[in-house]
Amino acid sequence: MSLNITPPWDDVSNYVDGRWREPSGPDGQDVVDPATGKVISHVGFSSESDVDEAVRAGQEAFETWQSTPVEERIQPLFELKQLLEAHQEELAEVLVREHGKTLAEANGELRRGIENVEVACGIPSMMQAGHLPNAAPDIDETAVRKPLGVFTAITPFNFPAMIPLWFLPYAVATGNAFILKPSEQDPVVTERLFELIDQAGFPDGVVQLVHGSVDTVNALLDHEDVAGASFVGSTPVARKVYERAAKHGKRVQAQGGAKNHIIVTESADLDFAARKTVSSGFACGGERCLANDVVVVEESVYDEFTEHVLESAREQTVGNGLDESTDIGALITPEHEARVRELIATGVKEGAELLLDGRDVSVEGYEDGNFLGPTVFGDVDPDMTIAREEIFGPVIGLLSVADLDEAIETLNRSDFGNAASLFTSSGADARAVRHRADVGNLGVNAGTAAPMAFFHFGGRKESFFGDLHAQGEDMIHFYTDKTIYIERWPNSQA
Repeated sequence: MSLNITPPWDDVSNYVDGRWREPSGPDGQDVVDPATGKVISHVGFSSESDVDEAVRAGQEAFETWQSTPVEERIQPLFELKQLLEAHQEELAEVLVREHGKTLAEANGELRRGIENVEVACGIPSMMQAGHLPNAAPDIDETAVRKPLGVFTAITPFNFPAMIPLWFLPYAVATGNAFILKPSEQDPVVTERLFELIDQAGFPDGVVQLVHGSVDTVNALLDHEDVAGASFVGSTPVARKVYERAAKHGKRVQAQGGAKNHIIVTESADLDFAARKTVSSGFACGGERCLANDVVVVEESVYDEFTEHVLESAREQTVGNGLDESTDIGALITPEHEARVRELIATGVKEGAELLLDGRDVSVEGYEDGNFLGPTVFGDVDPDMTIAREEIFGPVIGLLSVADLDEAIETLNRSDFGNAASLFTSSGADARAVRHRADVGNLGVNAGTAAPMAFFHFGGRKESFFGDLHAQGEDMIHFYTDKTIYIERWPNSQA
């Protein structure tokens, strides 16, 4: 099989009960290539009846799937892993064309998604819950994990191939049915992913796809036969999803926005730290929740570090993500580009020093693309808008602090708690940040604190609503519940 990677593409379809179906809702929107401004597909939105049909098919499939031996449940995942690897390059090109990120970034995203499929193949060991003989006189107790039914995930535009795989493999391997509602902004790569899922051997109804917008999301969250929901997106929407799903008695995990910090101490390798800072802040055009876009620098090395950052930032090439020389691709929509430009203007208005202005960038041959160049602010104050609000664009702000204590205090003042990174050669500094930084993902001498698939993806404060996170062992707890068996056999001679 070869995937259709050349736009324009046919309208995007739902995948329900093992068949491709057109969404029946009255609304929809065009899918646009961010680099060219050209329409490359169209996605229709699902009606409430479309959602109900998918949930009912999932519930019916669950009745058999939950009792399928776990070794059989993971066989389609092994097949899916092989299919994803065989078609990774094709999927990456589709992803670039509809999202705008670079080809290298798209391949990296897919590799991260495949890693989650690999981890989920270990469910037979991960689902084991424990046994205690003689827990009380003549009584043995055993904990058994059981799947719960139909789960859904609502995933964002910035990683349309990877983030669905934070959830899908674990949900089905543990014995549940799963319905994905991807972003309507770049749904084609998800459809291509489901073309491979269709080949992988899952029974009809176990894995399904419905497209739509807010009404589709609400229909999923409100449906009485949906056991739980996962969400990744902005904080305001994450809070609404969390509240709505919880109101209906569902399990819910909602990953929100971020405002991540880098701390640079005077003992750091400044050139290395600067290059990693630029990579973290500008990768994927800054459109990721792990972008470290506030850089807190000890004042003794602030000027020197700033020069290193500017040197590295000026080396970044803006262009079409399919061009191998491109470092920063197009932003997702003209509206989002305009919002980032407004935040840059706000930074100037509030008194930050604009050291590098990316607003005048132009890409020859792509005049209708949504491009912004690397932008660097200096002398940022922690109370400025650009230091408090998530920008989701290629913008970095530098601020100076007296010492590590002030740096940690600055980081912890943020309403968000997704991630942070520290650059230092001092073990004492690293230990202080490890114990005091109020974030869910923390890197030391690493520009982006991205956990591997066998660890959960952390998040605190306004960055996460719920108890159990994506990836790793948390997924097993989220998708199953324990039944405790208490056994006594009066005539036993044990």
